[in-house]
Amino acid sequence: MSEKTEPKLRMRSWLFAPGDSDKKMAKAAEGEADIVIFDLEDAVVESGKADARAAIAEFLGSKSEQERARLWVRVNPLDGEWTADDLAAIMPARPGGIMLPKSRGRHDVEELDRQMTALEAENGIEPGSTPVIALVTETAAAMFTTGDYGGAPRLAAMTWGAEDLADSLGAQSNRDFDGDFAFTYKLARSLCLLGAVAADVMPIETIDTNFRDLEGLRKRAIEVRRQGYRGMLAIHPAQVPVINEAFSPSEEEIAEAREIIALFEANPGAGTIGWKGGMLDRPHLSRARQLLAQVET
Repeated sequence: MSEKTEPKLRMRSWLFAPGDSDKKMAKAAEGEADIVIFDLEDAVVESGKADARAAIAEFLGSKSEQERARLWVRVNPLDGEWTADDLAAIMPARPGGIMLPKSRGRHDVEELDRQMTALEAENGIEPGSTPVIALVTETAAAMFTTGDYGGAPRLAAMTWGAEDLADSLGAQSNRDFDGDFAFTYKLARSLCLLGAVAADVMPIETIDTNFRDLEGLRKRAIEVRRQGYRGMLAIHPAQVPVINEAFSPSEEEIAEAREIIALFEANPGAGTIGWKGGMLDRPHLSRARQLLAQVET
């Protein structure tokens, strides 16, 4: 990822809460998640969507602007019949952001932007001020457009989905016999990461459905953070502290990054610098600056 300032709103943990449950929405909002996503898609049956829209709008309306910044909403996909109704009900309540599921490519984000812009204008909201996270690998066709999101309006983050992708493929499972993601789903993770970095937005890891295995979650979160991911989706409040810790640079990492930056500042003309028995070059400096940006903004 290029050298840039990370968003001021932390994006380590993204906790889903069903939009048809006032109790679960309240619990999620009161918790430690950096971002809470009130769900109008998979968590809500067709007959309950209208009531869920109203419940979410009422909940958002009871919160301050500062509180709403971390309260996002997952609307239904654009290839269905409910997205416009979702946005018409939710946007007047000024959510912190919108999650677009089953995004088929940049054109879906552009269409979402068109609809949101009109609703912002109607409701006195600054145009373009409501950010979007796109779920970019939930269908087979969408896998081929993950690199096309650069410059997409409102886009703040990209994430991927293994469950809906498996459904799209008619797969019996998205796991191999060892319990790890099978190759196609690891490819989806890689394409999402590459696409997000190419688009200069935050790459966010998908959910871990086994919310009871917190040690397994910790290992996976640390692994994908090492690969370049900046946060992770969660389906249960118990997962949030684990994700927050895993995606927070340790004191040792912070100290090491500062030492690397100080070395290059002391040797401004050097392309490489010897350090701890090895060599540092400019990519090491870039990564050190990126790490500090996560904790110093």
